[in-house]
Amino acid sequence: MRRRASVEVGWARTRITGQKVSLRWAVWAITSARYSPSKRSQPSDPFPNPSPQTPRPYISHSLHPPPPLSRPLLSLYLSPPPPLAGKLVEMSSEVAKVVPESVLKKTKRAETWDAEKKTKAVEEKKKSAENQKVIYIRAKEYAEEYDAQEKELVQLKREARLKGGFYVSPEAKLLFVVRIRGINAMHPKTRKILQLLRLRQIFNGVFLKVNKATINMLRRVEPYVAYGYPNLKSVRELIYKRGYGKINKQRIPLSNNKVIEEGLGKHNIICIEDLVHEILSVGPHFKEANNFLWPFKLKAPLGGLKKKRNHYVEGGDAGNRENYINQLVRRMN
Repeated sequence: MRRRASVEVGWARTRITGQKVSLRWAVWAITSARYSPSKRSQPSDPFPNPSPQTPRPYISHSLHPPPPLSRPLLSLYLSPPPPLAGKLVEMSSEVAKVVPESVLKKTKRAETWDAEKKTKAVEEKKKSAENQKVIYIRAKEYAEEYDAQEKELVQLKREARLKGGFYVSPEAKLLFVVRIRGINAMHPKTRKILQLLRLRQIFNGVFLKVNKATINMLRRVEPYVAYGYPNLKSVRELIYKRGYGKINKQRIPLSNNKVIEEGLGKHNIICIEDLVHEILSVGPHFKEANNFLWPFKLKAPLGGLKKKRNHYVEGGDAGNRENYINQLVRRMN
């Protein structure tokens, strides 16, 4: 009986899918399968006919399909719902048009921010284009200045040689100091001077201005540092390769001129060539430019150190080595 019910329900569903009518047909199919005649007993009629004149509802006791519904009945099942009243439609449209005030404020604020952002981007682009022209002109002037200084130095040396004398270079204005020893067995005052020089780690390097105060400080910490007079190539390679700026007490790489302009723009230093020129020439804003540069973190020198406990003039590494500091910078950069 269960198998017959499943078959009849399946047929009834197929029939329902074809006719697109209600589930009443499935109920009829299940009822017909449940009350189908058997060999042993004949079930009573679930819908007794009170009178022969009144037709009783159709109940199938076989697998034959029930009669199809008439067209008026199908149209009743498949007809669309009646349209809503005009007032209800108007009210629903008015409700749909209402927007919360917070959403309106948020949209207006977002539009204002977008407009300001676009305006700022246009201004920055225009300013960047103008800065590029200024940077190019300044870099060209600096290159001409460096070439003129080099030619002047060669000319002065030739004139001194022709007269049978020697050319003595003017006293250097810039120092580069590198720490080469650790903290073992160090005097407290020496440690404090190294902290003031910003040489807190081994193989850290900084630029210093030559004056009486710095010379006295270097004499006190001479066994722990190596220093000398850097040239243009050393200064440029250090800043380009290992240069980091200090902005809001954070170590920021000098990967863009905007970083330099943000930190030193008020001193008319807007690009990396301005920074190199200010450091090399020890200009009027050397203090601000040098403080902007984070201490250089150099690597251990290629080939190692000879004997850092001895002075450079004794065959060691500590102390003043004048122009030979450039060779050490090449090995440590």
